[in-house]
Amino acid sequence: MIANRASTAVLFLALLAAAACRPGGESGPGQDGRLDIAVIPKGMTHEFWKSIQAGAVRAGRELGVNILWKGPQKEDDRAQQVTVVEDFISRGVDGIVLAPLDDRALCIPVKDAREAGIPVVVIDSGLQGEDYVSFVATDNHRGGVLAARRLAELLPGGGDIFLVRYQEGSASTVERERGFLETVLKEFPRLKILVQDQYAGSTTETAYQLLENLLSRFPDVEGIFCPNESSTFGGLRALQEAGLAGKVMFVGFDSSPKLLQALKEGHLHGLVHQDPVKMGYLGVTQVVEHLRGRAVEARVDTGVYLVTRDNMEDPAIRVLINPDFSVLAHD
Repeated sequence: MIANRASTAVLFLALLAAAACRPGGESGPGQDGRLDIAVIPKGMTHEFWKSIQAGAVRAGRELGVNILWKGPQKEDDRAQQVTVVEDFISRGVDGIVLAPLDDRALCIPVKDAREAGIPVVVIDSGLQGEDYVSFVATDNHRGGVLAARRLAELLPGGGDIFLVRYQEGSASTVERERGFLETVLKEFPRLKILVQDQYAGSTTETAYQLLENLLSRFPDVEGIFCPNESSTFGGLRALQEAGLAGKVMFVGFDSSPKLLQALKEGHLHGLVHQDPVKMGYLGVTQVVEHLRGRAVEARVDTGVYLVTRDNMEDPAIRVLINPDFSVLAHD
């Protein structure tokens, strides 16, 4: 009798240990009975990623899943993002939503996740290979096209312009830059590109330093395009300090309160805007639908919009540029 009780207790403890050590390859509820979904941004500082987080948290609440939010501090730290992905694989999360910093460097950890049975949905920026179940992002090439057409509208007689690049390996901004360059060359031959091979880097400060240098070399530049939030803000600072804000036609990408204020003041003349809240929301939705055995789309376009001083008060635009972060206050 005592032996039977002892063997039963041993079996019970073994089952508990097996449940606690649920391998990453099994998709099932975590310790609280809910799916654990890791959401990994490119960085943790820009307003864009805060919007992604808000969308992801909202989806998590609606779907009844846990959202685990973690990414590298800086948007050029590929090694740290790889480590974050590997750590979540080791923890045995049920799914991953990833905005890859580099379209090649993240291929191996995403493949590792697939082999561990953890589905990955890629958001924001593309990834080489086919080891993910869905790609949820802006049509970034079209965003570059919109920026080129806006700058041409601002310079109807043509002029000298800069195409400022972000950083190598970032698929989303590479597509924006490509869309901008191709459109200028094809549609607007009177726009002369003075600079097209300079990289702003991952921070506002490196972008500021680049634009400060370029403005000293080309003080008569008439138009500038910057392809993301940090490069746009760095460019804005450089123009303001050079006394050229509002005089040089300036189109950027994404937004923040300071960039929107600059748009109101006429220091910026256009912002190509994504819908990051929708992107975060649909990224989580796609991976959860996949885990629950439902078919998901291989590519989801979350939209791209041109924001100007003339339309920034339109209700549809206001929702985009003033996202609701209240969901994060209780997360």
